[in-house]
Amino acid sequence: MFKKYHLAEDAKIKTSSIPGPKSIALLKKQEELESQNRSYPRGIPLAFGRAKGSVVEDVDGNQYIDFISGCGVFNLGHNNSYIIDGLKKSEGLITQAVDFPTEAKIVFMEKLSKMLPPSLRGNIRINFGGPTGSDAIEAALKLARIVKGRQGIMAFQGGYHGMTTGALSVTSRIAYRNGSIPLDGNVSFMPYCSPYRCPFAKNAQPCGEECIKYFQNCLENPHSGISKPAAILLEPVQGEGGTYIPTKGWLEKIVEIAHRNDVLVIFDEVQSGFFRTGKLFASEHTNALPDIVAMSKGIGGNGYPLSLILYKKELDVWAPGTHIGTFRGNQLAMAAGSLAMEFIQKFNVEDHVKEMSSLILERLMSIKKQFFNIGDVRGIGMMFGIEYVKNKETKEPFPEMARAVKKRCYENGLLIEIGGYYGNVLRFLPALIITPDLIANGLAIFEKANIQAS
Repeated sequence: MFKKYHLAEDAKIKTSSIPGPKSIALLKKQEELESQNRSYPRGIPLAFGRAKGSVVEDVDGNQYIDFISGCGVFNLGHNNSYIIDGLKKSEGLITQAVDFPTEAKIVFMEKLSKMLPPSLRGNIRINFGGPTGSDAIEAALKLARIVKGRQGIMAFQGGYHGMTTGALSVTSRIAYRNGSIPLDGNVSFMPYCSPYRCPFAKNAQPCGEECIKYFQNCLENPHSGISKPAAILLEPVQGEGGTYIPTKGWLEKIVEIAHRNDVLVIFDEVQSGFFRTGKLFASEHTNALPDIVAMSKGIGGNGYPLSLILYKKELDVWAPGTHIGTFRGNQLAMAAGSLAMEFIQKFNVEDHVKEMSSLILERLMSIKKQFFNIGDVRGIGMMFGIEYVKNKETKEPFPEMARAVKKRCYENGLLIEIGGYYGNVLRFLPALIITPDLIANGLAIFEKANIQAS
């Protein structure tokens, strides 16, 4: 059904080596002009030309199957024609409206509100911030502190929430934090439920209970050394941390303990939201209910920058202008987001994600059996993590192998990314509309890359 939304059904490498000559020329120009801060073209050295669906083409004409999707931005694929054609009807639409009302904005908010789970529908306010996920996190933290009159935040190990000062303060990766400007010191990090790498080393039983007890102790023990926070912040499914999916019931217990102690709950759904896991929110796979939800990435419909927070009406206590930003009124992003929601409902994308997710997991499990260095495979919806270890018994991380497989994938026409606590997890974020043929061809390249790297 979604074949027409993709540029091709397979990868095609035309140049004798990659990057090709045109990519090399642009990469060289980039090096002359752009800062040392650039990162992605160091690991995947190519220059993009065009893209459609789950296939991107570089300036040399090489075509790659895209399992990155703009870091989870292009949930409905690159340049989805349904969205592009719909936007043509919006010709003349004001592109930025700060926070003035427009028809495009009202339609977007109404559509999003109707898509909310029944437990939240009718009790939510929407606040638009700056254009990135970091901005949404900053707004969520500010609101929680205003509501509770407390400064502390509890975040979780393995969490990634952005690179602005506040967002980085609740991001756990030490390499990101080292050498940064002074960060917010009112943040405490709790262990996250990561079944394959239980922080309490309880490998013989399901992970989770020890994390819960520790979290509860930190909140309720008067000698924990941690003052009562305004909020806890966590990803219902960790993204950059390595696609860690908590055990059943863990999220609900964490939320229950927080609420029992008068602490707000913020879910970061920037990457895991907007149907990335097959539902609007990843938390909908549980019974856990947040007070505040941060969203960005996929909600812009076709890669247009947009972020927002949703929160319970009773928390709407901040004064006008408390959290502002020039680019919080991106009308093209709102119009594209409305079309994306329309597309998802019209073409029953939720069921498609469920079917394609099963196909991918089944194939990955088969590949895992072939290679001693693949310690774990996990996934939900269109979020997957493949963890590499030197030994399946000791689980010693093997980041070198992960990097080698990623490189081989790139050379053969598949774009993937690396994450994980130790940089040893290959991450797949395919478009929600990926086809069975693209899955088969992409995973064939992945299997070949493992053979080449072994």
